[in-house]
Amino acid sequence: MTNNYPHELSVGDVYFSPMLLVIILAFLAAGLTVLVLNKLKVSRSIVAPSYVFIAIMALYMVLIDAFWIKF
Repeated sequence: MTNNYPHELSVGDVYFSPMLLVIILAFLAAGLTVLVLNKLKVSRSIVAPSYVFIAIMALYMVLIDAFWIKF
């Protein structure tokens, strides 16, 4: 039984885990989401912004893994 999803991502001769790309994309998406929340002034009502950032990043990691890049 073969797996259709790549186990490694290659850049030149260096191999990376797909999870590294998922973490980077989730970090960028969470940062963009936090910027939007700050512009809309929703972040004033958040008690612990750093925990919310980590929670949003974890949510994006799950969504990216489920629908886009499988690791």
